[in-house]
Amino acid sequence: MGLFDRFRRTGRPGVTRGATSHDTSHLEAWAGSHRGVEAFVEPRTTVTETTVVLVAHDGEWTRRRIGDEQAAFRLGRKLGIPVYEVSKVGYPRRMREYTARLRTQTRRQAAD
Repeated sequence: MGLFDRFRRTGRPGVTRGATSHDTSHLEAWAGSHRGVEAFVEPRTTVTETTVVLVAHDGEWTRRRIGDEQAAFRLGRKLGIPVYEVSKVGYPRRMREYTARLRTQTRRQAAD
């Protein structure tokens, strides 16, 4: 082992891993345990692979990696849920409101 081998990166810089079957399993289980689920595909960036955000009727959400946009659309067909591209439609208001409620609750608990 060379002196600087531990600092060498393999693959693309910044990307830690791609989608796995655990990611897909989580998305399927999560969609099955929530109502009114919609999927929002986030495009690949220099830091992360393509991801999909599932948002339930009440704004609760989860995010996982997915192979590519086509894989997200296939997952949506399999689960029977609509799939949208975040870059075109943005995130739903209920998701932002849910996150804001959680943030407020966390601050209140920390203050008590």
